[in-house]
Parts: sequence; C-alpha cells; structure tokens
Amino acid sequence: MSRIGNKHIEIPAGVKVEVEGSSVKVTGPKGTLCVPLNRGITVEVEGTNLVCKRESDAKQIKQNHGTVRANIHNAIVGVNQGYKKELEMRGIGYKAQMQGNNVVLWAGYSHTVTIVPNEGVKVTLPSPTEITVEGIDKQAVGQTAARIREVRRPEPYLGKGIRYKNEYVATKEGKRAGGKK
Repeated sequence: MSRIGNKHIEIPAGVKVEVEGSSVKVTGPKGTLCVPLNRGITVEVEGTNLVCKRESDAKQIKQNHGTVRANIHNAIVGVNQGYKKELEMRGIGYKAQMQGNNVVLWAGYSHTVTIVPNEGVKVTLPSPTEITVEGIDKQAVGQTAARIREVRRPEPYLGKGIRYKNEYVATKEGKRAGGKK
C-alpha cells in the first residue's frame, strides 16, 4: 500500500488546480504546469485538498500511485514558491559568465563550455564563481543544475570543481601524506 499516494495534498491560497482528462493543470502566481496522469490513477479536488486514488491494486498502478501524487505536489509547490539550486565553483581560473540566457563556464579546460538551460529555467550569477538556477519545474531546475555540475565534478584530492552550495566533498590525503614511517 502506498503511504505517499494516500496522503492528501493541501492546495494553498492563490493556486488553482483543474483535472482535465488524463492530466492535471496547476496554475499559481509564478506560472502554470501540466502534470500527466498515469493509467489507473484518478485525482479529485475535495475543498482545499487534492486526493489521488487508484482504480485497482495491480502492481504497476500501485507503483505509479505515489509517483503521480509526488509530481502533483511538486507542481503545486513550484507554481506557488518555485525551486532554486545554488552551485559554487572552486579552483584557480574557474568562473562563469552569462551570454544571453546561456552560461559560459571556464572550468580548467583549454576551451569554454556553454550550457543552455532547460525551458522555463532562469540562471543567474551573483558572482563569477556562484551560479543560481531557479524555476517552477523541479525536474527542469535539477536537470539544469546537474548538467552544470557535470562539466567538472568536484575531485577528491584538492576539492576543485563545481559543487552544490554546502555540499560535502570527502577529500583524500594523497600519496605523499601516507608515505613511509
């Protein structure tokens, strides 16, 4: 039995939810998102709550129950508050620069790397070594941030690279530090 799928979703003030056939349209102060419904899952609006129900106890329908509920909840939070990921660059000569909507990264390569953000995602640079990714779609924000981080993941010896803000990177001591005794 899906515990997450059975939880009710509280609809905050200012957010409008409409069930349209096999999708749910969520409209809020930051924008509009459409969440597709899987076969066998129905959604009902009961006052200020949203309830996801499944038609049967087939294995695939039970697996999709919690996923659909989580996707709808993420859409409601996104159109109401939005999502934000912060990254930081560490290393000599590592920096980022905006070129239109794209982000150009200098990350220790002999060339620059240009990242085109996903649709509906806004990238800003508070400083040349800090990158902020914002948007209403949780998946698109996370995917864009992951693509930026993938350009140069933090390495375990010096900690250089692109990392999420407050991400812990375990550093190793290296060959010379563990030398002969």
